[in-house]
Amino acid sequence: MKLFRIPMRGSVLWAILTQLLLCRNGVFAGNGTKACKLGTESSSQRKVLERLEPLAHRNLSVEVTEEKEKYTYVFQLCGDAGGVPNAGVIQKKIDSKDKPTIIGSYTSTEVIGGSDWVMLLYHNGDKYDSHCNQEERKAMIMISCNKNTEAGNFEVILEDRDRLKDCFYLFELDSSAVCPPVQSQLSAGSIILIIGFCFVAVYLIGGFLYQRLIVGAKGMEQFPNYAFWVEVGNLSADGCDFVCRSKNREEAPAYRGVSADALDEEPEERDDHLLPM
Repeated sequence: MKLFRIPMRGSVLWAILTQLLLCRNGVFAGNGTKACKLGTESSSQRKVLERLEPLAHRNLSVEVTEEKEKYTYVFQLCGDAGGVPNAGVIQKKIDSKDKPTIIGSYTSTEVIGGSDWVMLLYHNGDKYDSHCNQEERKAMIMISCNKNTEAGNFEVILEDRDRLKDCFYLFELDSSAVCPPVQSQLSAGSIILIIGFCFVAVYLIGGFLYQRLIVGAKGMEQFPNYAFWVEVGNLSADGCDFVCRSKNREEAPAYRGVSADALDEEPEERDDHLLPM
């Protein structure tokens, strides 16, 4: 039996290995937030989940020390956290071969949202051994608005297990995904003014280039429609002068008692005495 060796470039092999690694980590599993199964399907909850789409299938982890023991918590939105099937949040003891503890499952999701926050709840976790009447664990992830990061640090806030029922783990995460959209601060009048200024700028620049490069104008004649605007300016000045000035345009004589008619008439000079006799 002959074995045929198929030549494979390093880049192709690297691409295949990368895809296998991503599939193993759950990146290609599911369809974003649609992989989350709501306890009670509703359009309002589904709409809140869609806001978290940038966080889907991203493993976020944190290490904590509890009672002299170190644990790692891993969270993934609508995907297998740490590669554990159906687990949204897991707890894994460091330096231990024990299987991870499922804190909550994304196959039983509940979500509540506000203007700049989202509360994500994962139910159906592993049962407690001796606490909370051995009920199932539950994870609550509080996601708050932070415009400076797409996914901030995943933090453990509280594990409340000293009660008879409704015990929970509380986690916190900052993300820009839950921030409200930025509203435009421009009014309709401002937009109209901006558009008007843009048209004027295009008219002046385009007209100047046309007059200079095509027509060959020099000096003030490079201004587009120069003769028209000069005429408009003159007419505007005449109209302003006619409307705003109320006094007579004829100036009064400088001395009192002398009429204007007298100033206009020049006396006839007699130069007969200069003639030779």
